[in-house]
Amino acid sequence: MTIHTQESCRRARLAVRDTLDVVGGKWKLVLLTVLRDGKKRFRELSREADISPRILSKELQEMEMNGLVSRTVCDTKPITVEYALTPYSQTLDEVLNAMEKWGEQHRRKIMAD
Repeated sequence: MTIHTQESCRRARLAVRDTLDVVGGKWKLVLLTVLRDGKKRFRELSREADISPRILSKELQEMEMNGLVSRTVCDTKPITVEYALTPYSQTLDEVLNAMEKWGEQHRRKIMAD
């Protein structure tokens, strides 16, 4: 049995807030899931995640700043840019797997009602 103290609850709230600052919002977790397949070009990401280029650009910048995504400019004509998950992003695998499992269970429950 876990005993919750005021201090442990405060630390938990701070940790959850910090996590949400990095992966919160509508798109970041979706983008991480799309990138699990491997590196993608900007337009591929936009299409697969069904996200506008303007929002995608903002989300990718934030994810790159937080070390979750790498951006590679390819020496092609025209220049292409590829995005990939970083090794650090793998620290979120347990979270993503749990969310996927819960989402599947929730969908089955809602569809059954």
